[in-house]
Formats: sequence, C-alpha cells, structure tokens
Amino acid sequence: MGRLFGTDGVRGVANSELTPELAFSLGRAGAYALTKENNHRPQIIVGMDTRVSSGMLEAALAAGMCSMGAKVFHAGVIPTPGIAYLVRKYQLDAGVVISASHNPMQDNGIKFFNREGYKLPDQIEEEIERIIESNLENLPRPVGDQVGIRVNAEKSLEDYVSFLKSTFIDEENPALNLEGLKIAVDCANGATYKAAPLVLRQLGADVHPIFFEPDGVNINRGCGSTHIGPLASFVKERAMDIGIALDGDGDRVACVDENGMILDGDQIMSICGWSMKKRGKLKKDTIVATVMSNMGFFMLEKEKGIHIEKTAVGDRYVLERMLELGCNLGGEQSGHVIFLEHNTTGDGLLTALQLLKNMREKDVPLSKLNAVMEVLPQSLRNARVSPEKKESYLENEEIRLEIEALEAKYSGSGRLLIRPSGTEALIRVMIEGRNPQEIDADAKRMVQILEERLG
Repeated sequence: MGRLFGTDGVRGVANSELTPELAFSLGRAGAYALTKENNHRPQIIVGMDTRVSSGMLEAALAAGMCSMGAKVFHAGVIPTPGIAYLVRKYQLDAGVVISASHNPMQDNGIKFFNREGYKLPDQIEEEIERIIESNLENLPRPVGDQVGIRVNAEKSLEDYVSFLKSTFIDEENPALNLEGLKIAVDCANGATYKAAPLVLRQLGADVHPIFFEPDGVNINRGCGSTHIGPLASFVKERAMDIGIALDGDGDRVACVDENGMILDGDQIMSICGWSMKKRGKLKKDTIVATVMSNMGFFMLEKEKGIHIEKTAVGDRYVLERMLELGCNLGGEQSGHVIFLEHNTTGDGLLTALQLLKNMREKDVPLSKLNAVMEVLPQSLRNARVSPEKKESYLENEEIRLEIEALEAKYSGSGRLLIRPSGTEALIRVMIEGRNPQEIDADAKRMVQILEERLG
C-alpha cells in the first residue's frame, strides 16, 4: 500500500480510490490512534461537504469509530474550519471532515483534527497507516453497552456562526456592523451554503448569495474561489460593495472589489496585516506565507516594515512555522489564511469578516484598501500529468533544460516556480515578470512540454 495521507488528509475518487471500506478502516484506526491514551469513551465530531458521496463515506467512517466504542457527533454539512473550532469548544477528542475542498465533485477526502483543532502531525498519520497496513489487527472490539453510538450535533452550525460573529465584534467599537453593505457571496454549492449568508445577514449586511443550491454534484462546478469570474461579473452588474468567493469546504476565500477586481490571499493578508501592524496586533511584525506568494507581497518588508517568512507550499507548513515563531497571521496566495488568535486552520468566512471589518472601520471601499501592495504580473497554469510521474519531472532532460533556460531568463526581473500538486495529478507552473504577455506565453510552453513528456 502506498502512502495514504497527502498534504491535506486522504483523498481520491469516491467509491473507487476512497472506498467505504477504506473509510471504515480509517475510522477504526483513527479513533484508536487519536484516543488510545483516554480513560473515557472517545468523543469525535464529524462534518462533511455537499458531495453526493459524503454521506456514504461519513456513514462508513462513523461505523468504524463506533466499532471502537466512540461517541460520534454528526455535525452534518459544515465548513471544515467549523469542525476545527467545535472540537475545541465542545472539548472533544478529535474531529473529522469528509471533503475534497476545491477538487472536482467525483473526488472526496477525509481529514482529521486533534483535540486542539490542529491537523495531524506526520507521526500520527503514519501510525494510522501502519494500523491499516496490519489489517487492523489487535484493535479492541468493545461489545454490549461499550459499543459506540452516533448522535446529532444539533447546534453545530449555530455555534460556528456565533463564533464567526464574535471575531468581527470589536470591544472598542461594539456597535460595528455590516449595515448598508451590499455583499455578494459565492458559496461554491458547498459547505458554506448555509453558514455564509446566515452570518453576514446576522451582522446586518444586504446579502446576495450565488451558487448556494447544492444538489450533490454541482459543488465547485464553475464557481467558488477557483472560478471567480461569475462572481466578478455579478458584483459589477449589480453594483455590489464586495464579492466573497469561498471554496467547497470553506477553508479558503478570494474576494472581488466594487470594480470587479479580484483579490487573492496575498492581497487580503497585506490589508489585514498592515492594519494589525499599525494597531500593534501583528505579532513579531511578521506574516508567514509560502514561496508561491507574489513578489509584490515580499516587497512589504521594505515598504511597510512587515517581515514575510517563507515556507513550502501547503497550509500545514504555514501553520507549523507560525507556531514555531509565535506569529498570528499567515496563509497562502490561494486564500488559505490563518488568523491564529481565532482559529487553528484556514477559514474563508473568518478571513472575509476580517477584511469587511477593515472596510467598516476605515469607511472606505475595498479598492482603496487594496492599494497596500503592488501586484506583479503572474501567470499560474496547471500541467495535467500521470500521477506516477509528477514527482520525477526533473529526470526528463528536455524539461530540465527548459526550466534552466526560463530561470536564467527571469533572474533578477521575475521568477519561475514549478511544483507538483499535493492533492491532484498536476504540476503547477508559475512565472512572474514585468510583461504579462511574455510570461503567459512562457508558462503555456512550459505546460505543453510537461504534458507531452509526462502525460
């Protein structure tokens, strides 16, 4: 068996790669690895997104956990960061989310959180894999009244929405609200379809939701934070003050200003980070980001006195570095933003609320706030390749020579970044430079070579 866990849990095509049998095994092994030191019945909360396969996998996972004697709290459809918060609020032993985030509908995933609301460290994931590889041998089999039970966590969405509202309320300005703001929100037909309109309306906004009618198969389909064009058009046509685009499980966000201009995670972090620094709230005057961030974002150090600490791509690496350094703001260009004083993982709705809070406090349009950083032209493209070849692309001489040529071309005036995706059979190509047409043409050619040689 190959490694089960990727950069964000276990993922695969539902009922083919990620089967109910595997979900059952993950339930048993996960419940044991995360709660074996307990002197009480394990208590685990499980949430899911709107995919047609999520109910099937949740049932299998919960059965596995119940077979270990666990009490499983069924939270239903709820954003991933909601589970990270609720596992702490309810003082449970672990949390699990059934979701493949922004991936296509046919995919699904299982990701675990520990009792502190953090994603699992490598050693715990490896222990779960070893247990499954050993065919779950020697795991306990409780009987009688020690068999686990599954109950509904009826207040889970309500409690998560209350938490989100609390991150917006300011002790120095308790009357702060969103009254008068026209907000468009793209729910990606995913896990935020209830929570997003609810929290924004409760704060007083005039909310116009789109893509908020999930049918099990339309999650992420032409919508959400990875397909932001429809939202940008909606904002301009309807004269909205801001557009908010969430992904399938609600852990990332992109925004659109009143002119239809898109703001990514770098721009959102620059606005919030600069505001936090001016108020003395940005710990270590540092934002933790990945190597994929725009070069304009790294220029904040010289222009605003904000140090940008770089990590490898992946929100788990961002979080690890934040904890090591004692920082409270970090994230990715893709819109995974972590406000560590509020939640332990990327939270798209929480991030949007912090941006909205800046708009209300300063009483300016989003386009004016967005002047904090200069965005350098960037072309980001995906090469679809064979899964078994994506990690060994440098072994191909033609690919290696093309990479070396582009690195030399953009040295000093831009940069080239190439990395295999941690969750899909893709190699991501990113080029930054001063000439948008030139960098796009070079990125297209690089993708073509990768697909021809590794497809």
